[in-house]
Amino acid sequence: MAQPYENKTIDDALELLTTNGFDGLADAVTVLLNSAMIAERSEYLGVGPYERSVQRVSYANGFKDKALKTRLGSLSLKVPQTRDSEFYPQSLEKGLRSERALLLAIAEMYVQGVSTRRVKKIVEELCGMSVSSSQVSRAAAQLDEFLEAWRNRELGQYRYIVLDAQYEKVRQGGQVLDVAVLIACGVDARGHRDVLGCSISLSEAEVHWRAFLSELKDRGLYGIEFIVSDAHEGLQAARKAVFPSVPWQRCQFHLQQNAGKYVPKMAMRAPVAADIRAIFTAPDLEEAQHLLEKFLSRYEKTAPKLVAWAEEALPEGFTAFGLPSSHRRRLRTTNLMERLNEEIKRRTCVARLFPNEASCLRLVSAVLMEISEDWQTAEKRYVFFEEEDKYVDTIKGDRIYRKKVA
Repeated sequence: MAQPYENKTIDDALELLTTNGFDGLADAVTVLLNSAMIAERSEYLGVGPYERSVQRVSYANGFKDKALKTRLGSLSLKVPQTRDSEFYPQSLEKGLRSERALLLAIAEMYVQGVSTRRVKKIVEELCGMSVSSSQVSRAAAQLDEFLEAWRNRELGQYRYIVLDAQYEKVRQGGQVLDVAVLIACGVDARGHRDVLGCSISLSEAEVHWRAFLSELKDRGLYGIEFIVSDAHEGLQAARKAVFPSVPWQRCQFHLQQNAGKYVPKMAMRAPVAADIRAIFTAPDLEEAQHLLEKFLSRYEKTAPKLVAWAEEALPEGFTAFGLPSSHRRRLRTTNLMERLNEEIKRRTCVARLFPNEASCLRLVSAVLMEISEDWQTAEKRYVFFEEEDKYVDTIKGDRIYRKKVA
């Protein structure tokens, strides 16, 4: 004969709270959660405790002790078991999801540039439980599979790409080295920006840039019509080897900076900079070439080294004149990378020195993945491609406003 079963869970929880106040809150939650799991098992089995029924799908098989860390402290739970081992309580699963969410939050703090020790302190203050530095590091490492999948994702058509690099300090073999962070961004066929990938290497030598660009190509990158970068020798050699027929634009901002090295007098710097700026902002290629000829004539006697350099270097910044005027403003420099580099530096300046290349790549990848998602989901496009001749673009500040021509 089945034995009567009386559920006194609520009464037991109330008694704990009445007797111990807030000190009994953890015990009260333990009682309620244990009871909820028993109720879930009964629902799964199709019968209640001590009941008999032909609808039974399995049999109860005792309990398994489990300690669950929460904001209330560690809860000593008894997880109900079944003989078929197919049952697991959803109430506990939700608790475990919360625990995993905490680990992801810890990892997110790491990505935001919060140091390991500071993360540990924050969790202890907010959650009332301690975590070790190794737990924080493991939580950050859980990001690796997502980041690796993002770095190796399939690419597609990107009409414009921008290449750049920056340096971070990494400990390697007992030494502190400046390693190069190679980054590629692109503008897809819809006109949205995207981060195509990143890589960590010992330098910007051709072998490293070539491996990075070849990997992008192997991931399906195609349809490139225009490349923007600085004139680093290693990058240029790799670009010519991997994308030999794609037009290249030398960053006009870097050109203006480089010109200062060939100006013989400090008083000449401002007028030289203004003249170069006028060349680059000319309305078309013909006018730019005309202004360049005047520039060369003007400084032929007073700055011969500047003239020799400018005659060869400045035309490398003219490729952008082949783009629509609204695109030219966006793609004549590598400024597209500006926010990326600032964001990376803001996050990495907390770490200052990475223990290895893997930790550096993890943090940089997480920052770039976050920015890439923002770019791809943005309502406004970076440039417009379709039916260019039917629209007129007006540029105000950093935005492009488009009006259809009747």
